[in-house]
Amino acid sequence: MTQSPETSARVRLSAALIVKNEAAKLDACLASVADWVDEIVIVDSGSTDATLDIAAKYGAKVHTYIDWQGFGTQRQRAQAHVQCEWVMWLDADERVTPELKQSLQAALQQYQHERNVIFEFNRYSWAFGKFIRHCGWYPDRVLRVYRSDYTAYNDALVHESVVQPQDAKVVNLHGDLLHYTFDSLPHYMAKQTQYAGAWALQKQLQGKKVGYGSALSHAAFTFVKMYVLKRGFLDGKQGLLLSVLSAQFVYVKYMDLWLKQNTASAHDYEAKHPLPK
Repeated sequence: MTQSPETSARVRLSAALIVKNEAAKLDACLASVADWVDEIVIVDSGSTDATLDIAAKYGAKVHTYIDWQGFGTQRQRAQAHVQCEWVMWLDADERVTPELKQSLQAALQQYQHERNVIFEFNRYSWAFGKFIRHCGWYPDRVLRVYRSDYTAYNDALVHESVVQPQDAKVVNLHGDLLHYTFDSLPHYMAKQTQYAGAWALQKQLQGKKVGYGSALSHAAFTFVKMYVLKRGFLDGKQGLLLSVLSAQFVYVKYMDLWLKQNTASAHDYEAKHPLPK
C-alpha cells in the first residue's frame, strides 16, 4: 500500500473489519481494496486459523479483543484505531467491485469538506450457489462510509447499525458490494443460531416481552413477505429455501426470547422441588 505523490494528496480512507477465523474469505476481500485504501484496520476476536497471516500479507494493522461484547462494541473498538479521515466498513465475505471503487473515490473528492455525509451503496448477496435478486435482498442498501470523527456504530449485540445524527446527509453510490454469504446449509444454521441467541439476549435486556403466538405469526409473515410480496419465487429453489429458512430463523429467535422469559432453569426448579431425603 505504498502511495505515490498523486495518491497522498487524495482524501485518506481506512478500510475497517472485525473478524474471527475468516481465512477462507479474507484474502479476496482485502485484495479488492488493498491497492487503493490508505490503511486496513482489523479487530480480531481470537482467530485460530490463518486469518492473521492473511492480514499481515496485506499490511493490515491488527488488534485483538477476545472479550466479545457484541458486534457493535467490536466495531467501536476497531474505529478507535482508525487513523484516516474517512472509514469504510467491510465484512470478510464482501468484495468491492471496480464500479463501486470508482464511485466512492469520486464521491470522496466531491464531498471531502462535508463532515456530515454518510455514503451508502447496494450489497448484492450470493447464497447457496447464486446471486439473489429478490426475497427483499436486493437492492440491500447499507451505510458503510463516513468521517471517522463524525459518527460510529451503535453498541447492539447483533444487527448493529451506523448512528445517523440529525444533520446526516446520506449519499447513494453507484456499484455493488458483492456479499458471498452462506456456502452451505450447516454454515447458514451455525451463523443464524449465533444471531438468534444474541438477538434474544439483547431484547431480553431491553425488556421486550413476547407471547408464544408471536413466534408463529412473525415467522409466517416473514415467509409470505419474502416469497410472495418480495417475489422470492423468482429466485427459484434458492428463493424458496431462503424464505423457509428465514421464517425458521424468526421462529427460533422469538421462541428463544419466550423461553428466557417463561421457563425456569434446572437449578431454580430443584431449589423449589427438592428430592425427598
